[in-house]
Amino acid sequence: MSRPSWDDRYRTTDLPWDTGFPSAHLGKVLDRLDLTSGPVLEIGCGTGTNAIWLAQQGFDVTAVDLSPRALALARDKAEAAGVQIALHQVDILRDALPGGPYALVFDRGCFHTFDDPGHRSYFARQVSTVLGPDGLWLSLVGSTEGPPRDMGPPRRTARDVLAAVEEWLQVVSLAAVTFDSERHGHARAWRALFTRRDVPAQPSTRRG
Repeated sequence: MSRPSWDDRYRTTDLPWDTGFPSAHLGKVLDRLDLTSGPVLEIGCGTGTNAIWLAQQGFDVTAVDLSPRALALARDKAEAAGVQIALHQVDILRDALPGGPYALVFDRGCFHTFDDPGHRSYFARQVSTVLGPDGLWLSLVGSTEGPPRDMGPPRRTARDVLAAVEEWLQVVSLAAVTFDSERHGHARAWRALFTRRDVPAQPSTRRG
């Protein structure tokens, strides 16, 4: 979608992805990794719900979004919550991501909005440039699992996800979950976790 289209959405109440509650998956992963501090980046922060929650947990938070309207709403919410967040307008296909290196990069349903495989690959490449040596990227991606539906998050196969990411980052885990929102109708998702590569991905081989 174009920048004006996203701004138009944020001027309405038609924001099914904006639950008003921090992602339960984000909290679970942080607990599992025992990650309690450090610099973090949220891509596609929207009105700032997850970024604010991360700041309240003691993280040094940078958050980016394409929509100026979303960032204005996030700025107001952060001020009301009494937390500091570095907010930046970023078009991830055109602009470099700010700051880094980050201990964690998080996106809840941003990566999956790109229909073009090349754009998804470039998204992953961008993330790889700002992760710290032990940094992790946590992405919640609408999956092809579950029954047919006419609404809800874009659907990406596991192959779609790995084809975009594997060149740039190492796969830590890919788990079948549901989005933590009744507004999504409990749509199925991939909870994808990636880290920096020590060596490049090697070519596929076959026997015989």
